[in-house]
Amino acid sequence: MAGTRIGIALGGGAARGWAHIGVLRALLEAGIAPDLIAGTSIGAVVGGCFAAGKLAELEAFARGLTRRKVFGYLDFNFAGTGLITGQRLCDRLLEHLGDRTIEDLPVPFTAVATEIGSGHEVWLSRGPMVDAIRASYALPGIFRPVRINGRWLFDGALVNPIPVTVCRAMGARYVIAVNLNTDLYGRGTVLPEIAAHEVEDAPAETLAEAKGNGRSALKLLQRQLFGRGEDVPGISTVMIDAFNIVQDRIARSRLAGDPPDAIITPRLGGIGPFDFYRADELIARGHAAVQRELEDLMHELNLRSRLTPKVAVPN
Repeated sequence: MAGTRIGIALGGGAARGWAHIGVLRALLEAGIAPDLIAGTSIGAVVGGCFAAGKLAELEAFARGLTRRKVFGYLDFNFAGTGLITGQRLCDRLLEHLGDRTIEDLPVPFTAVATEIGSGHEVWLSRGPMVDAIRASYALPGIFRPVRINGRWLFDGALVNPIPVTVCRAMGARYVIAVNLNTDLYGRGTVLPEIAAHEVEDAPAETLAEAKGNGRSALKLLQRQLFGRGEDVPGISTVMIDAFNIVQDRIARSRLAGDPPDAIITPRLGGIGPFDFYRADELIARGHAAVQRELEDLMHELNLRSRLTPKVAVPN
């Protein structure tokens, strides 16, 4: 397929998005260099950094995260429109991306967001890059929405979880989509009815009880937000998992209406929405997902004639 413009559509998926780094690495190693890229939510973070030539910096940041560091980036704000203001994450993005605008990037890039109130899908292909990325990953109820050009925007996964249509509108003739959620929610299996007497509420613990046991309020907050291991999910975990289930259903519908030319589906079962500290594993899984599909990709693209010189991949 000589002259084919290749577009990459990176989907949402919270912490699972680090797998996108491995996907892009594997594609570059095979000589498949995207001509343009579109991303939703965490896909906008990775895709934007790639388009700006900052993938290596993002990868180093991701691999350096620990549980403690992840929690440290969450600046809680219970009086606003989201549990987390997102300013600490924004500051980190600004360190690497600065005041760059999307239209000045070496690789064409678009972030997808949703307008509050109207529900309109918004394609952010101009203006400050950091603002566009923040709007795309502003998960409702978790992150504070972002105001751009007079409109309040939040997570684009509500309307277009895997932006294949965006890539086509940008001029891609061959679109490779990356879906992070196929290994998480199966096919919508209906479970047998559960008898009422078998259902029990998750145990509650008050702040006063926590103090009485000598636990800090911060520790209690962490448990309530992120859960207590496998027994009781936290508030934010429930919200994000519910959001991802909806996202998965929307993605299937949209992909059926406008299927990509190829789809990469990393195996991410067992990865939680806040497992950002598992970057090594996630990047490896993303890389492996491309390897499983590489032969078909090379055949479909007729890469022996289309192949660009192998791209030097930074360590």
